[in-house]
Amino acid sequence: MLKIAILGVGTVGSSVVQILKDNSEVIKARAGVEIVPVLGVVNNLAKKRDVDIPLTDDVNLALNDESIDLIVELMGGVEKPYEIVKTALAKGKAVVTANKALLAYHRYELEEIAGNVPFEFEASVAGGIPIINALREGLSANHILSIKGIINGTCNFILTKMINEGASFADVLKEAQELGYAEADPTFDVGGYDAAHKLLILASIAYGIDAKPEDILIEGIENITTCDIDFAKEFNYSIKLLGIAKKRGKLVELRVHPVLIPNKEMIAKVDGVMNGISVVGDKVGETMYYGAGAGGNATASAVIANIIDIARRGKGSPMLGFNKPLESGLTLAEKNDIETNYYIRLKVEDKTGVLASVASILSKCSISIEKILQKPLESGFSNLLLATHKSKESDIIKALGEIEKLDFIQEKPAMIRIEQ
Repeated sequence: MLKIAILGVGTVGSSVVQILKDNSEVIKARAGVEIVPVLGVVNNLAKKRDVDIPLTDDVNLALNDESIDLIVELMGGVEKPYEIVKTALAKGKAVVTANKALLAYHRYELEEIAGNVPFEFEASVAGGIPIINALREGLSANHILSIKGIINGTCNFILTKMINEGASFADVLKEAQELGYAEADPTFDVGGYDAAHKLLILASIAYGIDAKPEDILIEGIENITTCDIDFAKEFNYSIKLLGIAKKRGKLVELRVHPVLIPNKEMIAKVDGVMNGISVVGDKVGETMYYGAGAGGNATASAVIANIIDIARRGKGSPMLGFNKPLESGLTLAEKNDIETNYYIRLKVEDKTGVLASVASILSKCSISIEKILQKPLESGFSNLLLATHKSKESDIIKALGEIEKLDFIQEKPAMIRIEQ
């Protein structure tokens, strides 16, 4: 028998308890032992929870009980769960977590502490999609050339509705909040931070890169307009919030931001609250992973898969799937060294010489125009929409800074990166 304690008995924790009960026979057959939740740790004992296990608000009861073999950490947050997980590992208790923020900041420290004590975290990225095991095991013979992931269902829901219905960001965000897809304060999701935490976990497995959220480019979807949607439709693009990891020689780009992506790409077809991740290996080529990225049952499914795996193996293997160094010489690319195509939106006075002036600045900054579209606005103004050939981030930033100073520019220029 494998006895577990669940720290955080909310939506996911309750689902873990229920699935272990509902599917106990098939889980026992696959694990080789019976898996029994014996204790739940919660902040508020007065809150009613639909689980039939003992509950406590004292985490030390779980940590100090020698009969408990495994801790499931579903608390959320960073520093408090870090201290708890460190203690559990030091006591030799296996740990399974779904806490992406914890791992975004402390994955390497926890790997060192864990040693041969099992520590698994499949549910921390993309809910029920087994992307962690795909990278650590299924693709372990490959150099990973790129990862592109729709790994936040809230943003994908909002952008899908904006594209399909022509609705504004504000209107769709309100609907997402009413449906429970977005929090009352949606900043963590729509600002790209949730996706960034997940990307850092994947990049550690793929490249051994030790980066924190503050080290990488993170932009959200708050400034996407119906004008941007129109441009995307005109040139057969979709707009998605992507987490991108890309290897260029010995440099690794890590970035989270909205992108224009051709409709022919498989990942462009991932709509609604679903998640999708494209991984390109040097030997296998592109592999694609699709499924529910959140929700109690989907996330609990990944948690229990980790528990079953630990029950089978009985001991830990390298948490991130490799013995250091994974590949010598890889370093994180600077934000301004990113190279990609760009879409630029400019609100301008509709008069002679505007395009020539803009094109002159772009040319001076080594940027060439690939596509152009002009959308008339109220009397005397237009939206000038441009797509560039591949350019360097620093050149685009410099060019937009100079363009903003032109007397016919009516508002701060907007930019979205294009992934071909």
